[in-house]
Amino acid sequence: MDTATIVGTFAALASTASFAPQAWKIIKSRSTHDISAGAYTLTVSGFMLWTVYGLLLMQWPLIVTNSICLVLSAFILTMKLLPRPAKNQVADILDPDVKV
Repeated sequence: MDTATIVGTFAALASTASFAPQAWKIIKSRSTHDISAGAYTLTVSGFMLWTVYGLLLMQWPLIVTNSICLVLSAFILTMKLLPRPAKNQVADILDPDVKV
């Protein structure tokens, strides 16, 4: 494996994993107060476009990593936009042990 592939692999893993802690924190805390809807709208749009770009080029590393990032960032945006009762309902399904 060449250096570029190694660096690209670690970059993809770090980028993809970076959204998981935020998503999990939202599930645990049921709070999205400090999250910017505008920033996440741009983030979701960017990952959507990167995924389409990867599909157009048939580049599986772009497709897979950006699709995962798209799902995670779209989840965060959705949780931000949901009203409190719906947000709690989604979080309860994903982590029923937390009671707010």
